[in-house]
Amino acid sequence: MKKIGWIIISLVGAFAFALIALQREESINAIWFITAAICIYLVAYRFYSAWIATKVFVLDEFKKTPAVRLSNNRDFVPTNKWVLFGIHFAAIAGPGPLIGPTLAAQFGYLPGTIWILIGAVVGGAVQDMTILFFSVRKNGKSLGQMAKEELSPLAGVASLIGTFVIMIILIAVLGLVVVNAMKHSPWATSTVAATIPIAILVGFYMRFLRPGRVLEASLLGVTLLLMAVYLGGIIDQSETLRVYFDHGGLFLAWSIIIYGFAAAVLPIWMLLAPRDYLSTFVKLGTIIFLAIAIAILQPEIQMPAVTQFSDGSGPIFGGSIFPFVFITIACGAISGFHALISSGTTPKLIDNEKHIPMIGYGGMLLESFVAIMAIVAACVLEPGIFFAINSPAGVVGNEPSEVISKINSWGFSVTLEQMNQLASDVGESTLFARTGGAPSLAVGMATIFANAFGKHLLAMWYHFAIMFEAVFILTTLDAGTRVGRFMLQDMFSNIHPKLGETSWLPSIILSSAIVVLCWGYFLYIGVIDPNGGVNILWPLFGIANQMLAAIALSVGTAILIKTGRIKFAWITIMPLTWLLIITTTAAYQKIFSDDIRIGFLASAQSMSNKIIEGNLSSDEIDILEKLIFNLKLDTGITIFLVSILWIVVFDVLRIATKQKDYELKEVANV
Repeated sequence: MKKIGWIIISLVGAFAFALIALQREESINAIWFITAAICIYLVAYRFYSAWIATKVFVLDEFKKTPAVRLSNNRDFVPTNKWVLFGIHFAAIAGPGPLIGPTLAAQFGYLPGTIWILIGAVVGGAVQDMTILFFSVRKNGKSLGQMAKEELSPLAGVASLIGTFVIMIILIAVLGLVVVNAMKHSPWATSTVAATIPIAILVGFYMRFLRPGRVLEASLLGVTLLLMAVYLGGIIDQSETLRVYFDHGGLFLAWSIIIYGFAAAVLPIWMLLAPRDYLSTFVKLGTIIFLAIAIAILQPEIQMPAVTQFSDGSGPIFGGSIFPFVFITIACGAISGFHALISSGTTPKLIDNEKHIPMIGYGGMLLESFVAIMAIVAACVLEPGIFFAINSPAGVVGNEPSEVISKINSWGFSVTLEQMNQLASDVGESTLFARTGGAPSLAVGMATIFANAFGKHLLAMWYHFAIMFEAVFILTTLDAGTRVGRFMLQDMFSNIHPKLGETSWLPSIILSSAIVVLCWGYFLYIGVIDPNGGVNILWPLFGIANQMLAAIALSVGTAILIKTGRIKFAWITIMPLTWLLIITTTAAYQKIFSDDIRIGFLASAQSMSNKIIEGNLSSDEIDILEKLIFNLKLDTGITIFLVSILWIVVFDVLRIATKQKDYELKEVANV
């Protein structure tokens, strides 16, 4: 009977996937996206992850993990598998599965959907599970540490430095998305701000007041989060209170920088763990709720399967489908950032090796499902509304009438009255040029919720969605900053052993401050960018993220070979090969393209020409000079990262040529 059940699930999934891929003449119902995703994930988890766990890794439930052997109640803490699943999922599920699919919808629904489903099953989930397993077997060592040990000295050091640089870029983009979502929105800002004291309260509740009462603390925290959304609406309507939460980008950027520092310095139980755990409830609850709403409404997808912007002329970001859909959608399919979490906080908390498939492979599948929900929520919007929200003023114009005229010229209908009414309905002054993907995703989610459960609560649904997105992002930001601290401390240990101690307070403060200042700089540049920072930072984010995934898969491949598992190395080599192709191609285009919306250097030259023309104010010149410097810095970073990636790949090839020696060594050890 079980076999028949799995055959049925497989056939239903195949049918739904074929319908999505082949439907052209008529619009397609969103329910097929949910059906295809769930069926594919169930089959992949039941068979592929189980095969990897038993045949490739040979997990041992009786082998003590680092969390058990090295328990110190600060970083190494044996953790309940469900709590850890929540912490891990909250940490990995940042803006990528939400924002990436939303932005990539400018290409249509089909390219992104295919990449999310296939990429997660054969790439992202395999990477997360592989790195988590090897980190557990190596006492919770970071990706950089494992690279340093398993590769040549040059490749190891290059990986260590490259990983740190990549992570800085990733965190900066996370912060930028939050800033763009909360900018001059008292409701959103007050709601997100309230999540911090709520998380601290829950942390103390679970540790001192009611230890072990996980469900009780969770219900308390979730209730308070929902109250925060409601109270945010009251604050927004109060002329006295709303001024305290109505801030521009720079103020919000500094607030996030301060928060990131605090999250990295404070004990993990006080802020990071409870916040991430609570966030998981909000995230999972919202995604399940969204899936139910879609099942009830069965809305039609409004966005075409493939738009005219597949050639690279898109208004949201420049670049054609290949390679930029695979760069734009990172975390929903495969993400190098996950490797930092899978070799950072999570292996230090895992209680039993048998939990690795659920946390590593299963966590990635759940994130992929989030990405599917995101692309559905974006694509059920009318395309005209979608592009009006996401297109930067620098592309479509500053005046609403200009924007409307431009979007209508593309063949997507939208009116000024329609946009004004929508902004009023969701409790915002305007929705034009709200770049970053978060506002349009919130509108899409709110529209689905409102149509299913109450149209009169559209504003409440919208700001709930903003809170939902923000907790996704901030939990990744604080976990990423903490991982960055671990990485920097590891590098500092080469200077002085004391600086490498993760529990020594002076080292914690110094390393955390450096990490935060580094990503804070890129966040600042994104905030002052007239185009919202997305066109500059998001492609760099995608390239860096996928390069990090390639480095992680390279390290995983090297360890598989060196432990006598070369016959199984194809599980990492297959996604690695694809990432090498897309990242190298994307990097080449970002450096050498003559299109100012794609090429860093071309864009910098265009800005320099504007300064030379002499028609700008001193403030405008100052901003452009900073952007020019940053574009040239981005070019240098891209060249540096590509060089590191290929150094690592060639070293893996070197290791592969010696695989006979490793096989003999493994046999001798046994």
